[in-house]
Amino acid sequence: MNIAFSPALRDALTKWLDHLVALDGASAHTIKAYRADTTAFLTFLGQHLGGSTGIGQITGVTQSDMRAFMAHERGRGTGARSLARTLSAVKGFARWLAEREGFEPTAILAARSPKFRRKLPRPLSEEAARNLIRNVGDFAREDWVAARDMAVVTLLYGCGLRISEALGLTGASSPLPEVLRIKGKGDKERLVPVLPAARNAVADYVALCPFSVEDEPAAALFRGVRGGPLNPRLISRAMELTRTGLGLPATATPHAMRHSFATHLLAAGGDLRSIQELLGHASLSTTQGYTAVDTVRLMEIYDRAHPRA
Repeated sequence: MNIAFSPALRDALTKWLDHLVALDGASAHTIKAYRADTTAFLTFLGQHLGGSTGIGQITGVTQSDMRAFMAHERGRGTGARSLARTLSAVKGFARWLAEREGFEPTAILAARSPKFRRKLPRPLSEEAARNLIRNVGDFAREDWVAARDMAVVTLLYGCGLRISEALGLTGASSPLPEVLRIKGKGDKERLVPVLPAARNAVADYVALCPFSVEDEPAAALFRGVRGGPLNPRLISRAMELTRTGLGLPATATPHAMRHSFATHLLAAGGDLRSIQELLGHASLSTTQGYTAVDTVRLMEIYDRAHPRA
């Protein structure tokens, strides 16, 4: 059953999403998810109340309507984490719309998000991280490709970069400075210190690369074999082959190197606020997940040292 949205409501949704991009710097991925989540709610509302959905229907939403929506989502298999994200989007839109239309969105904002256990990051041990970096180029057919893969993975672990951030570097970044200016999610910028090992790894790659990356400051620093920007799937594939050879778990992914960077830094005495800034987390609560990881690691050590009778 297709539910029509009134032109005013459709226009309001577009303006809200534009607002998220312009003022909050929301990424294209976030906007796509929020559009889908909010549209799902508005579609349900039309089916639930009957007829087309307009701003008037939003202003009259009751707690009973919200409970019915959540029951509907659970009934079609939506998990707690996904439902919590959907409610967050719906509340954000309702709050924005209420400010412009002058209604009270209490029923929507009061809807309780389902509780769910956050997945803890799965970092590697320090030895495993070093071994992975050391061996990630073993399956490459050319020396420069091996140097490239090693340089990328070194940046992930040595600087805590996301794979998109590492592959977003351009020729203007070479040679790497002691401090990199990284543009992360939502186009938020942060400064990241670069260890000598990372600078050396990138320098080795540039020296072997058959493409003159430093002569093209606006082009990608890391290249594929045909000279175009490196596809992140190739790094994932290189890590997959390497972790299999080393006997590491399937969780040893490019993003796990970033998790490992943060976890090992915390274990060495780094404070959460500094780690938050290095990772580019918008919220400290995201970074606090590494505290839980470190606690789990300590408890594993304790259990081995003090086995239960």
